[in-house]
Amino acid sequence: MTTEAAPVVPAPRAFEAVPGPRGWPLLGVAPRLRREAFHRQLEGWARDYGDVFAFRLGKRRFLAVADPEVIASVLRRRPGAFRRGRRLEQVSREMGFLGLFSANDETWRRQRPMVLHVLDPTHIRSYLPAMLDILARLKRRWQDAAAQGREIDLSADLMRYTVDVTTCLAFGHNLNTLEASAETAIQQHLNVILPALFKRLLAPFALPAWLRDKSLDHHVLALRAAVREFIAQTRSQLAERPELRQHPENLIQALLAAAEDGHQGITDEDVSGNVLTMLLAGEDTTAHTLAWLIWLLHRNPEAAAQARREVDAVLAPGGLVRSTEELARLDILDACANEAMRLKPVAPVIMNEAGEDVVVAGVLVPRGTIVACVMRPGGVDAGRFPQPDQFDPARWSTGTGTGGKSLSAAKRAVMPFGAGPRMCPGRYLAMAEIKMVAAMLLANFELVAVATPGRAEPEERLTLTMAPVGLKMRLRPRPDAS
Repeated sequence: MTTEAAPVVPAPRAFEAVPGPRGWPLLGVAPRLRREAFHRQLEGWARDYGDVFAFRLGKRRFLAVADPEVIASVLRRRPGAFRRGRRLEQVSREMGFLGLFSANDETWRRQRPMVLHVLDPTHIRSYLPAMLDILARLKRRWQDAAAQGREIDLSADLMRYTVDVTTCLAFGHNLNTLEASAETAIQQHLNVILPALFKRLLAPFALPAWLRDKSLDHHVLALRAAVREFIAQTRSQLAERPELRQHPENLIQALLAAAEDGHQGITDEDVSGNVLTMLLAGEDTTAHTLAWLIWLLHRNPEAAAQARREVDAVLAPGGLVRSTEELARLDILDACANEAMRLKPVAPVIMNEAGEDVVVAGVLVPRGTIVACVMRPGGVDAGRFPQPDQFDPARWSTGTGTGGKSLSAAKRAVMPFGAGPRMCPGRYLAMAEIKMVAAMLLANFELVAVATPGRAEPEERLTLTMAPVGLKMRLRPRPDAS
């Protein structure tokens, strides 16, 4: 009797043996770092060194991975073997937005059921009327611009829209930046906080408190004070209208109702942290995805025309989505959004910290190492997506253009909302916002121009999320639009 020998599993490589860009003593690659193009640097290093490479940023060690299967294995091993980075958690705690996005361990486990509950598809249905009112304001703003032949600052308008949606759904407060003549205080605070947060995350060394920029404190304290006031107002609403506990009209009502019902010891700090997290994370991710989508639709008029025919067939004149059932029928728009997120992922790098010694792609990764998941290379790999640079929404609706692979395989290669237990809880809300704006635009306007001055393609700027720089849009009313 003979027995087959077990396959020999090669020993993992030492972290020090992994190729990658070599940096300076103590500083690592910090002198070469281009913060606002960091994702491009990582993508370039992946081309130079392969799907797995290593580098140092100050004393911190980074293992970067660009293969989608490896990325998925890392993301699915959260929150056990991998966790949010300690620096992100620390900065979030200091700034007062330690919510589900940045929390770890027991804080994350306590908050997760509550946040998932209030952002599930059932609650999105209850938020739809408020979202519809804000969408109608955006439509009026663009109608005025089209009538006057005025150029639209696309990213700025979309940021106004997402701020209005987020503050309305998070705070129950109608900020109405779309009809304001200047930026509101909340917008001004966000414009300072987000870049400062990103700068601290990529700094080679954590600065002591006495060396940090003190001007940021004013913006953080003002934003936290505003949230405390919204919490107080919401408590009064729940006392006056107890039915809101079962049928909340916004996120803060749902969170406070869950907290007061004793959901796993939820505190005011948890409520405040997650409301602020929704404001910080939900504002620019959706706005930037929409901006990239609109730019791609303008560059691909055949795809835009196909999406417009679907919108005209599904929605009433005016192009305003009035139910989640109508949203679900906009399959071509859904495919367009997925294709935009493949080509222009607004979260092109997802960082996780190894919570223990762990093997990743055959490399022994020491505890405390940052594993940087470089998201775009898998989505533009010609082996997975034939003609990968082409905008082809049919990849997501019919499976053509996926190299004979299944749609599920294509989705595993792209992962715009992450994967595993820490997948983005706001994905249903984000997709609803994206499809509602795109449908309104296509139903009512013709895209005359979506471009940046003097550039064939907008520059990509990374400040936590990847934004197009300088996109301007010109519209004209559709002759048959109402």
